[in-house]
Amino acid sequence: MISTLRRSRRVALALGAAAALAAGTTAAAASTSAGSDNHRGATVFVSPWGDDHDSGANPGHSVRTLQRAQQVVRSLDSAMSGDIRVELADGTYSMSQPLALDSRDSGTNGHTVIWTAAPGAHPVISGGTRVSGFRPSGQTTSSGAQIWSAPAPAGLSSREMFIDGHRASRASGAVPVTLTATPTGYTASSDLMAGWGNPTGIEFVYTGGDGYWSLSTGGLGAWTEPRCPIASISGTTITMAEPCWINSTQRVMRTDGSGRTVNLVGPASIGNHKLPTSVENARELLQQPGQFYYDAKAGRVDYVPLPGEKLTRADVELATAQTLVSGTGTADAPVHDIAFSGLQFSYGTWDQPSSNEGFSEIQAGYTITGANGNATQGLCQFVAGGTCPFGDWTKEPGNVSFHHDQRISFTGDVFTHLGAAGLDLGDGSQNDTVKGSVFTDISGNGLELGGVDDPLPAAAGDHTVGNQITDNHIFSTSVEYRSGVGIDVGYAENTLISHNQIDHTPYTAISIGWGGWPDKIKAPAIANSSHGNVISDNLIYDAMQYLADGGAIYTQGITGSSLADGEQITGNVIHDILDHGHAIYCDNGSTFMTITSNVEYNNQNDWGSPHGDYVPPADGSTDDPLDVEHNYWQQGDQDSNQKNVVVAGNTIIGGPQDAPRALVDAAGLEPRYRSVLSADPGRSRGAVPSAPEQAAASAGEGSAYVSFTPTFFDQGRPVTAYTVTASPGGKQVTVDAPTYLKSFYVLVPGLTDGTAYTFTVTADTARASESSTPSLPTRAVTPGPTTALPAAPASASADVGVGDVSVHWNPQTVAHGTSPNLSYDVTLTDQKTGAVTTVTETGKTEVWATNGRDTFAVVSGLTHGDAYAITVAARNAAGVGPAASAGVVTIG
Repeated sequence: MISTLRRSRRVALALGAAAALAAGTTAAAASTSAGSDNHRGATVFVSPWGDDHDSGANPGHSVRTLQRAQQVVRSLDSAMSGDIRVELADGTYSMSQPLALDSRDSGTNGHTVIWTAAPGAHPVISGGTRVSGFRPSGQTTSSGAQIWSAPAPAGLSSREMFIDGHRASRASGAVPVTLTATPTGYTASSDLMAGWGNPTGIEFVYTGGDGYWSLSTGGLGAWTEPRCPIASISGTTITMAEPCWINSTQRVMRTDGSGRTVNLVGPASIGNHKLPTSVENARELLQQPGQFYYDAKAGRVDYVPLPGEKLTRADVELATAQTLVSGTGTADAPVHDIAFSGLQFSYGTWDQPSSNEGFSEIQAGYTITGANGNATQGLCQFVAGGTCPFGDWTKEPGNVSFHHDQRISFTGDVFTHLGAAGLDLGDGSQNDTVKGSVFTDISGNGLELGGVDDPLPAAAGDHTVGNQITDNHIFSTSVEYRSGVGIDVGYAENTLISHNQIDHTPYTAISIGWGGWPDKIKAPAIANSSHGNVISDNLIYDAMQYLADGGAIYTQGITGSSLADGEQITGNVIHDILDHGHAIYCDNGSTFMTITSNVEYNNQNDWGSPHGDYVPPADGSTDDPLDVEHNYWQQGDQDSNQKNVVVAGNTIIGGPQDAPRALVDAAGLEPRYRSVLSADPGRSRGAVPSAPEQAAASAGEGSAYVSFTPTFFDQGRPVTAYTVTASPGGKQVTVDAPTYLKSFYVLVPGLTDGTAYTFTVTADTARASESSTPSLPTRAVTPGPTTALPAAPASASADVGVGDVSVHWNPQTVAHGTSPNLSYDVTLTDQKTGAVTTVTETGKTEVWATNGRDTFAVVSGLTHGDAYAITVAARNAAGVGPAASAGVVTIG
């Protein structure tokens, strides 16, 4: 494991002061708690070169495995008079079995069992199986690249492979045949896929999306990316695995004429005629450098090396363990008083998506499972035979997990290269702390707290209460199950989520609350114990990079019994939330929320929205109570106080420079933890960014416009530019990343009218050898004359600030494949001087917007007391269309 050790040392150096602070805090706690008897505490020494027959009493007699260390700890006097330290030397600890902790492993007498790195060490707790012996296979890809192969243990379950600490991609590509859906799967246009080996390992992926450009409208809602395995292929008949297929295509509908499924969350079936957006995990798809295929039956791994990659001396790890560390207590006998400090948890996987259950998603990694799941699971009172409580679907597990636990702490730890959620603190987690840690390169949710299976716990030990998640860096999570969330909280009480930095997530950054969907049928949200939760002083940016209908902070359901003990969202700085959603999203049933003193800019929506109150005796004539005051934002809603919703004292800003400096500076990690931001375990030799996705094209005259979602997972190689390549002909256009993010399209000129073209996109770094592999190709478009001007926007209006105005409009959808609306001209005419100011608004909202998606722009620097006439007009390749009037406003 030489390369792993070297990488671990680099991460340890990057953590720097944060790790030292964690160690100092632990030492101080030990001194305080042990008092004069602290000499009776013990240290158990563990090292990769230790011997489990030894005592662990000193470094020269260290034990080798964590399980042996656990036995030694249990053998010590249970009446602790000082903390017990389990000190891990530098190196990798391979976990053939999880470290399974229970109440017997707890601290006693107010003391703690501390699992910690030795001074200066950065131990890795690994669920990986090392693969070696790579040799050229003698086979090549269609482009002539050599495929390398190595023996691997047969029969293992693994979905993830890592090479020198960077994530390889599963073999994937476009579906190579035309599919027609059937009740059991598909009929293919040819028997091509019938010749593929190991069909039961192949998966179809159905990506949700937003916008008329998008190829990705096949999910179970715009916020989802479900996937189902194939059961068999015979000729042109593709049979999908059950119960995934029925759970994803036949979700039971209500009989009341509402047109909604009984789960009330999303559609009855995967969209877009049930057609997948891509296919994964077939050796026949192995084409691009950085892709791998693991044949569990044959016991072999195939891989296409990246440029310069030397497999003969690389550390290649198949993630094979589903659980690295677990803590299992009960309401009456919790596991408690255990600390983890300075450790890295890596190379875990998750079997369910590869099984017949697949990944039939509801939201935030929760899935429908079971043979009758589509008709009963979590549907409770809304359908005969429904299981209770409502909304209790199958939770994504954590590779590190605890439940019914008290005073568990993770400080200065790293969760990376994982295949499920990173850390799950489940039901009955009480007074736990996660602080100064890093979560990145995780397949699903970063950190999970609580559950959705027990809204009103009866026993005190079943409540999830008093937990703190502070000063962590959570970034580039949910890289495989991209509907995942950075911090996902179910039903919880008195939670503090504060001073974290969350960035580059494909969907929501923080999700909290559950069970609000019944308001869609004018029924009350599910009663629950949630109250006293505070989300404060977090820095959140570049969320919603891939999917839609979420937010930086997303809430649903009842959050308390009054505004006094309901959810408090305060002091957060939120910017550049990309896809359709809100910076702060009060979704279905959100009740008793206070949103105050947040700074929000460069978002499609800053907050939304009120919902009808159906808690008896209310009937929807009032709204769920919300208090939205003293925020600094660009959405610009005017003050109002109606139907239990107060919107008051908010300030329109042109950018962060217009907000109080103290608010902006206070958000994110506190100063003594900011060294955590320099820890990037994803950065390793040979890594390249992931390919851009959801690429789509629209035709122009002798040209095309290509748009795509940017790379949110760069593996430590920041993207500097994007290159679009046309086929046929190979015409290429490169645009630097900041320019692309402003316009959100690339113009490809010099094409031939009447010729059909597809396009692929690569993400480029500062070094040409570290560019990504190409995206999937766009659908074909045919350039030709463009003559139709865009229609006028609808519903134009303006909200006035002090020297600023927030102008809103509703874009008009245009036909797919025709010239998109590339930008909008917002024109202000000073009624006193006649001076005309035009501001051109560009970006993803403008290019991808669909009818019904309100957007806005802020114009600053206007003259106090002057009246301005405001219009908005769309611009496409043919020119500027007719303008819509937003009226005449007087600047405050």
